Amino acid sequence: MKESALVIQTKLQSLGFDNQVVELPDSARTAQEAADAIGCTVAQIAKSIIFRMKNTNTPLLVVASGINRINEKHIAKVIEDKLSKADAEFVREHTGFVIGGVAPIGHVSEIPTLIDEDLFQYDTIWAAAGHPKAVFQLTADELLQLTGGKIVAVK
Repeated sequence: MKESALVIQTKLQSLGFDNQVVELPDSARTAQEAADAIGCTVAQIAKSIIFRMKNTNTPLLVVASGINRINEKHIAKVIEDKLSKADAEFVREHTGFVIGGVAPIGHVSEIPTLIDEDLFQYDTIWAAAGHPKAVFQLTADELLQLTGGKIVAVK
């Protein structure tokens, strides 16, 4: 298992979860690639998007259904801060992961997290596990427990 995926597997176990990280033969860098590799719908992919909050210059994680485009203006109102795109260096610095492999947990620092309400309509969802070819299956309720996030409408 890739070292970054092992970080997520270890984190899951340390938190008392028995979810298993799976390494895929092909890239799961995008929600569509992940869904194709797993055999689920794009909507069941929990994509982790890091933004930079402008006032504090700190990260915000939004975990959204793979079919949803994040409405940044709406999210900015929710967090009462402006958002900007996070570049690859910022993402890696704050999460420890490369873009396309950012997991919703296991970051190098605490990151406030918002969770797309639409994920709760699915029995199972899939999230990146620290590497573009690694994923793990979970429920939206488990995602909420793992991240301590806040449920919001993202679109």
